[in-house]
Amino acid sequence: MPLWRQYFVKVRKFLNRVELPLWMPAAIQSLIAVVLLVLLAFVEREVGLGFWVVFSSLVIFLLISALVIYLSWHANLRAQLESDLLNQALEGLPHPRLIVGPGGETIFANAMFVQKFNPEAENYLDVLFKYIARDAATSRAMKSLQAAVSTGGSQSVDLKLTQPQGQVEWLSVGVYSIPERLGYVMWSIEDITERLLIEERLRNDQEALFEFVESAPVGFYSVDGDGQFIFINKTLADWLGTTPEEVIGGDFYLHDFVVSTLPPQTAPYDPSGQDSKDTAFPSTIVQHENVSFCGHQGRVLQVQISQNCVLGLENQLTTRSVVHDVTSERELERALRQSVHRFQRFFDAAPGGIAQLDLSGQIVECNQAFRKLVADGGGDVTGGLLADLIIDEERPKIEQLLANTLDSIEEGSLIEVTLGDGEKDTPLRVASFFASRLEDDDGDLTGLIIHGLDTTELKHLQIQFTQSQKMQAVGQLAGGIAHDFNNLLTAMIGFCDLLLQRHRPGEQSFADIMQIKQNANRAANLVRQLLAFSRQQTVSSKVLDVTEVLVDISHLLRRLIGETIQLKISHGRNLGLVKADQGQLEQVIVNLAVNARDAMDGGGVLSISTENVSFASPERLGTETLPAGDYIRLEVSDTGEGMSKGVMERIFDPFFSTKEVGLGTGLGLSTVIGIIKQADGFISVVSSPDKGSVFTILLPQHHLVAGAETAPPVDKSEALPARDLTGVGTILLVEDEDAVRLFSARALRNKGYNVLEARSGNTAIELIRRTDDPIDLLITDVVMPDMDGPALIEWIRGNRPGMKVICISGYAEESFRNVLDRSADIHFLPKPFNLEQLAGKVKEVISE
Repeated sequence: MPLWRQYFVKVRKFLNRVELPLWMPAAIQSLIAVVLLVLLAFVEREVGLGFWVVFSSLVIFLLISALVIYLSWHANLRAQLESDLLNQALEGLPHPRLIVGPGGETIFANAMFVQKFNPEAENYLDVLFKYIARDAATSRAMKSLQAAVSTGGSQSVDLKLTQPQGQVEWLSVGVYSIPERLGYVMWSIEDITERLLIEERLRNDQEALFEFVESAPVGFYSVDGDGQFIFINKTLADWLGTTPEEVIGGDFYLHDFVVSTLPPQTAPYDPSGQDSKDTAFPSTIVQHENVSFCGHQGRVLQVQISQNCVLGLENQLTTRSVVHDVTSERELERALRQSVHRFQRFFDAAPGGIAQLDLSGQIVECNQAFRKLVADGGGDVTGGLLADLIIDEERPKIEQLLANTLDSIEEGSLIEVTLGDGEKDTPLRVASFFASRLEDDDGDLTGLIIHGLDTTELKHLQIQFTQSQKMQAVGQLAGGIAHDFNNLLTAMIGFCDLLLQRHRPGEQSFADIMQIKQNANRAANLVRQLLAFSRQQTVSSKVLDVTEVLVDISHLLRRLIGETIQLKISHGRNLGLVKADQGQLEQVIVNLAVNARDAMDGGGVLSISTENVSFASPERLGTETLPAGDYIRLEVSDTGEGMSKGVMERIFDPFFSTKEVGLGTGLGLSTVIGIIKQADGFISVVSSPDKGSVFTILLPQHHLVAGAETAPPVDKSEALPARDLTGVGTILLVEDEDAVRLFSARALRNKGYNVLEARSGNTAIELIRRTDDPIDLLITDVVMPDMDGPALIEWIRGNRPGMKVICISGYAEESFRNVLDRSADIHFLPKPFNLEQLAGKVKEVISE
């Protein structure tokens, strides 16, 4: 484009944007006249034109200028009038309107715009954009509108706005280019929220009405003068075994479904067979009783039809008919009778007790389960008071439940009562009762509904679960304490062995060191009791003959109980085998014997008996359920002072003791139950004051596989050390406890081994990578920070598969064995260990 044309376009755009005042054209014309007069005077003088020529030219120019000024004034006046009319028209509109110029400047905004948007800035278009463009969607829509008018077009869009308070507002935003004013744009904003809500409400009403007609429990249909279907709802179509689309879209007539002996053409409206073309008007509703419809599947329906006739489109005669399925009602009646029968059977066969009481608490009706619950033998209890069937001590509970339910104080509350005729300390059953109000159709109270459930088993399980939680919590504490103690005791016992090597038996220091070692060993025994209680003690299970165990330990028992107590041992005939740790089983018998001795200060009889027992079905043993199977019953009884019910409830609690302070640790019986549970056994106790106590232990029998060796397998963890404990080889010792690691390293070096030390699994791996010489044996602790023993062993198996491994820990071997490869030959040395045990185990493993 040429440069002059570019300037012309810019001037034209400027003049279109700027409205000049009326005096501006006159001033411009006057200026031009003065310039022209001067120019003519200059020309007249230089060229020599005559005065009249110059004067005539000036007059003509002035006349033309006056005409231009008048026309400009008249155009501006007309434009002002049109602008005023436009402003008045826009002001009268009920919706906001905004006119902006090419630069976005505000040209005009009607009062509705100012009222709705309350603009404070000079640029109203920015206010409009800020109000509408609140998110990505509305921003894109506004940009689309701007793009449309930038090309001289027009566009409108409906936008959904969400107010800060959560209200939803719909606006119809339109933008229109003004044809005669280049760059001028009018924005139209209309609030269509109410209109959309009305349309949506009408649409929902129509859909709801259609849905109601389609899914109503009655049939609707309409037929024309020939009886052809115009409309049929889904309910009636379902009854006839078809669909609305099939009936309306096909060549179906009403008489195709009506069972009638009259010719089809005689009954287009009256399904009973009477022509009602003339009698049906004006819109008289006609009832047709006992009409038979026959569906496609041959199902015959007895229906009642209510209909009238109306003029439809093009004055065609049509019907509006409502169909009631009388057959369904009759089927419902039969179904109701069957439902009552089924409910009665359900009521009678329900596993929970159900009873109906009147307002006085008298039993009106109850099922068999309720009779079994509250009456011995399940006798008839109707007609009696429910409270009379409850023992005296529990009767206030049931009376209070009934009273509260009748008074609507605690309707729906649950109570637990003891049932039966047994003694207070030995209740027969525990039951839970739930009461609710029974009201008639008018809401008047007519009685109560009682639900009863035998919760004896649940009560036992709750007690057992509570006990197991308590044992688990204390067991975790005991295991943690034992772990730290075993590290300390290992160091104490080990350094005592190192000191004893440098002292002679006759020296005073030798005796002092032996005292330290003996007390450390006593502490180790206490730790073993803690681990046995928490079921984390190292277990060496073997196939045992309980008779042989009792024979071996009988001499020790006689020394323990003293001469004032008589020991009677009765061995069962053909006694089966059990699989357990022999040392732990002996500890159980010794603990029970010691407790029996303490309960018989003046002497008495301690009886121990064994026998085979079998249970074909699960049996109750105290608060536990004994699975069916073969067991060895070991019974330990005494004639001592016995125990009260309160003591019996706590005898297996850790650290509970009836002895004076300093005479017992309270771990005896808790250790017993821990060992028995670890052997998958069960224990129960029966006792009463002054009648002695009977402890019954049931251990599952171990049945040997045919052809298997009957001799118990050798436990490598307890193999006796060789007499010569010296040896050669390189050992990697990994232990995070400094004292244990220091003792073990010194002890093994004294026996001739080359020992590499590491405080953690990561350090051990770095040491292995830096060492070129072969390492014959890895000794690692199980529980360590960062990388534990099992993780280190797994790394060794992948990188040094030929390295032998000994694990040392105060926990049971099974606690980490299951995380290792079951085929891996892992040796185990339990803490605390002494020098001889450590050196013996190392030589045994290296020599393999």
